[in-house]
Amino acid sequence: MASRRSVVDYGLARRATLASVYAGNTTVTDVCDAHPYLLRAAKHHGEPTENRCPICRKTNLTHVTYVYGDELGQYAGRVKRGPELTEMAAEYGEFRVYVVEVCQSCGWNHLATSYVLGTGEPPARRGRRARSGQ
Repeated sequence: MASRRSVVDYGLARRATLASVYAGNTTVTDVCDAHPYLLRAAKHHGEPTENRCPICRKTNLTHVTYVYGDELGQYAGRVKRGPELTEMAAEYGEFRVYVVEVCQSCGWNHLATSYVLGTGEPPARRGRRARSGQ
């Protein structure tokens, strides 16, 4: 895959949330509140992992990857998989990727990582023509 830049790992926030649940300060229903669209995206477009759900421990987590960026136009906010990200990284100057871990069994969901992909070059001027003075 292309070089990831500006990587943010949300592992500490995840551990704090789980510690709060295990201590009884936060209810399971507060953290197992995945939106139906997120669950559907996990079912049809997610990438399975080897990690068990930290709440129900019944099933493995699924990673759902979203892309956002001004340059993406109609593709912003869509779910993408690894091979698609590689293609997009070579095509676009810069876009941000968000990876959400989801349990399809209990509804646990948490932002796992975010990072920037792309060529790093400014977007090319597309569809613009120079106006003639005459």
